[in-house]
Amino acid sequence: MSEVKYLESHEWFIEDNGVITVGISDYAQGELGDIVFVTMPEKNSVFQKGAQVVELEATKTIAEVYAPFDCKILEVNELLDNEPELINSDPLGTGWIFKASSDNYSNVGMSASEYSEFIA
Repeated sequence: MSEVKYLESHEWFIEDNGVITVGISDYAQGELGDIVFVTMPEKNSVFQKGAQVVELEATKTIAEVYAPFDCKILEVNELLDNEPELINSDPLGTGWIFKASSDNYSNVGMSASEYSEFIA
């Protein structure tokens, strides 16, 4: 399993045996406030880097989650259908949003320490 990487758009991802799990950072969920609804992509959908993949509806606003790299959706977190607040309570755990495959993720993202400096 690789280390967690972060993007300037506040998504995180981690690769494990070719499967890349994506979510939003703890910082991002805190900025959004209580998440009340998640619009998920269809399984097997293909997205180009930077394309909107997910829409998060919070009490304060609506936010988008973008593809960190060209990818194909393998799985979505179905728990979020009934418990979107998992993104708030455990954004790096049970609040993950989707799993994808990609051939071009290795040079993308920053380390946790680099991300901490970025949001400071």
